[in-house]
Amino acid sequence: MDDAKDRMITALSALAYGPRLDIFRYLVRAEPAGAYAGNIAEALDMRANTLSANLSILTRAGLISSTREGRFILYRANLGMMDTLLSYLTEDCCGGRKNTPSC
Repeated sequence: MDDAKDRMITALSALAYGPRLDIFRYLVRAEPAGAYAGNIAEALDMRANTLSANLSILTRAGLISSTREGRFILYRANLGMMDTLLSYLTEDCCGGRKNTPSC
């Protein structure tokens, strides 16, 4: 398997669990500001330790990034990786013809 394919499998695997998909979608909606872990946990009614484990998996998959701001950590969706993943999934759509009605 090539590196690109491995990265896509890792990203898809990370998103293939409901709570992680919820976190990722929440962070996409929070762009460009991002969100702090406490806000994510509250919005999604998720325990801190569960959230932390899921954020780690999404970070390792390259789908989110984090920045420490004092005692808090700001999380943001990696929209570039999301675009890469979507492009990878659709690159062969419609025989390579872009912008056709079915693509």
